[in-house]
Amino acid sequence: MGTDLGASQREHWQDVYDRHPHMYGADPSEPARHALEVFTARGAQEVLELGSGHGRDALWLATQGLEVHAADFSAPALQQLTRTAREQDLSRRVHTHLHDVRTPLPLADASVDGVFAHMLLCMALSTEQIHALMGEIGRVLRPGGALVYTVRHTEDAHYGTGASHGDDIFEHGGFAVHFFDRVLVDGLARGWDLVGVEPFEEGELPRRLWRVTQVKPALR
Repeated sequence: MGTDLGASQREHWQDVYDRHPHMYGADPSEPARHALEVFTARGAQEVLELGSGHGRDALWLATQGLEVHAADFSAPALQQLTRTAREQDLSRRVHTHLHDVRTPLPLADASVDGVFAHMLLCMALSTEQIHALMGEIGRVLRPGGALVYTVRHTEDAHYGTGASHGDDIFEHGGFAVHFFDRVLVDGLARGWDLVGVEPFEEGELPRRLWRVTQVKPALR
């Protein structure tokens, strides 16, 4: 995938959040509810959400007692998130990071107990970039920390249609998606404890996704 697609996708998302504030509503996603269960069971206190958007999940996780780092490459989305956090008196629990996941994560080694990413890994990222991001997630997670992520997969109705950018990336309505197969999921879990890969559906198409839960091995 060329840098031009990454840049155009960033501009597209900036425009989307400018024109449609709070486009996903305020209620948390079902994957975020699952992530909270996973994080709570492991005693997590500080977590990172990648691709937080305007913050429906990050803010909800903060209301549940977690300290949340919310990262996104859209400045308008993070501005919305910051305003809502202030209105809900959550500013001390929510820390925003304007960040593109094609670059190293802006957190120290072993600094968070959990990472959550709802459809972030299946954006316009090459396979190489996804593997690099997984390495960064492993770096910032503490041993025993959990990652919960969701991705659209190759049984989705949009897979193989629309404008092809190669590397299983297809674009519809201005949104480019990297559709995952099981080989990619298993490859990303190498060196981790893979807890589960669970199919689910979301939206009107409906989108077909996997919810993946994996744990960074504890130090032995």
